[in-house]
Amino acid sequence: MKEDFLHYVWKFQKFDKRDLKTTSGELVQVLNPGRHNFSSGPDFFNAQLTIANQIWAGNVEIHLKSSHWYTHRHEEDHNYDSVILHVVWEHDAEVFRKHNIAIPVLELKKGVDKTTLENYRKLFSKDQQWINCQNEIASIDSFVLHNWLERLFIERLQQKSDSLLIELSTLKNHWEALLFQLLCKNFGLNINGSAFLSVAKSIDFSIVQKCSHNTLQLEALLFGQAGLLDRDLEDRYCIKLQKTYAFLKYKHKLVNEMVISPKFFRLRPPNFPTIRLSQLASLYSSRPNLFSEIISVKTRDALYQIFEISASSYWDTHFNFGSAVTNRKKKLTKKFIDLLLINTVIPLRFCYANFVGMDASEAVLHLARSIPKEENTIVAKFNTLGAVATHALESQALLQLKNNYCDAKRCLECALGNELLNR
Repeated sequence: MKEDFLHYVWKFQKFDKRDLKTTSGELVQVLNPGRHNFSSGPDFFNAQLTIANQIWAGNVEIHLKSSHWYTHRHEEDHNYDSVILHVVWEHDAEVFRKHNIAIPVLELKKGVDKTTLENYRKLFSKDQQWINCQNEIASIDSFVLHNWLERLFIERLQQKSDSLLIELSTLKNHWEALLFQLLCKNFGLNINGSAFLSVAKSIDFSIVQKCSHNTLQLEALLFGQAGLLDRDLEDRYCIKLQKTYAFLKYKHKLVNEMVISPKFFRLRPPNFPTIRLSQLASLYSSRPNLFSEIISVKTRDALYQIFEISASSYWDTHFNFGSAVTNRKKKLTKKFIDLLLINTVIPLRFCYANFVGMDASEAVLHLARSIPKEENTIVAKFNTLGAVATHALESQALLQLKNNYCDAKRCLECALGNELLNR
């Protein structure tokens, strides 16, 4: 058994409260179990109890055994001076506060409902499974499941928003620059996301703005900073890129020693860094007010129109420098645009709304529900287990569930785990 199970039992009062007594025989009534504390200090703040017909207000500490009070050296920490009740699974030692006054102890070993205890043991006895509840998740009520997924999606957005705000502060609240970094990262996808982000961070956004009137200049800037022009190139377009980058590098004192080299290995040609960086250059050269457009447009179709761009004409017959292929426009596919909406547009809009004091939750939820689900191994596995994702809100929520709850065994903080424990 783990201590977090006792936190769950106390928080939701999953024990027999009839004739509740401390280990010394004093009657206990729980008026308010207190606020669960996830930081340092006692486990529950501001609880209200009656002990021996006297009302107490203070904190509650929880351990598997009473002696763990001394194991954790709480007697030396003044934060625990206000503990009014010590809740334990097994009472094996008396605990005293200052002036040799015993802290009342409530032992739960015999009071926890046997069904709850059995459900807990069942949930946490499957260490070899992909997730603890994989055999039961299909039986969870659909209302509970979808309500929890909606909450997880907002939680995921809030975490992303917090990270974006930290980066925004380093950019002196320049939202256009933040968008550029976010787009660079997501144009690189999983393989080249870090490399493309390092390119973005190596360029002051004012330089991007100055070059945005000319697609070739912007391509030269991005290709050059990514190190893709550091080789012998023979055709006229490539030579022109090299000359343009040499001029920009000298004019703006550019350096790229800290830039991560993009990868081509194991990528499908449409995802080659050459194609994606050219598409990014085309986007910025065709949309001078990109941030304001992304924030202001109302519909998914309007967002699709923003990203209806192609790599420059050289790439119609190339995937890499020099090697010609069949003539074909290298447009952003709808599937790729969907990923940009999921990983760039929605988090940015949510973050910006919070920053200016607006509530954009409903609009963001509506947009996420209108986008098809992502295709990845985690979503596919959940779909085989019965937690079926049909749109992006649910697929993003399932990623949050797996990475932040299932993998960390946080079943007791999960609505699905709670549902199974309460059966």
